[in-house]
Amino acid sequence: MTNPITIEITILAPINTVWEYFCNSNHITKWNFANETWYCPKSESNLHVGGSFNHTMAARDGSFSFDFKGVYDEILPFDTIKYHLDDGRNVVVLFEEIDANTTKVTEIFEPEKQNSAEMQREGWYAILNNFHKYVENNSK
Repeated sequence: MTNPITIEITILAPINTVWEYFCNSNHITKWNFANETWYCPKSESNLHVGGSFNHTMAARDGSFSFDFKGVYDEILPFDTIKYHLDDGRNVVVLFEEIDANTTKVTEIFEPEKQNSAEMQREGWYAILNNFHKYVENNSK
């Protein structure tokens, strides 16, 4: 990876729940956006090596949308997901069981060249934090 950015968050939920909410399209549409002015109207995911995903991210006011697409390169259930985006950048997602009810999620990604590394870190972290809130608020 070239100049990777790492973000992480600890979620108060069992690893199997965190994995399910991260990988299942029905859940992805509920958390895969950085703030409330955006949403994820569509998510398709074929979670196996060589399978693809496509998550549509859109502004709620209808002014802009884009597809976040890639292909899965490695999947170790409840542990690691590696994928590459359509533009060739690589991403690694690590799931670590801290204890029976606590899971750490780490994302390591190659930044794109258009936006600053800090802006990308903040955007990806906002989405990961939204995931964290969604899991904790819906898994009890």
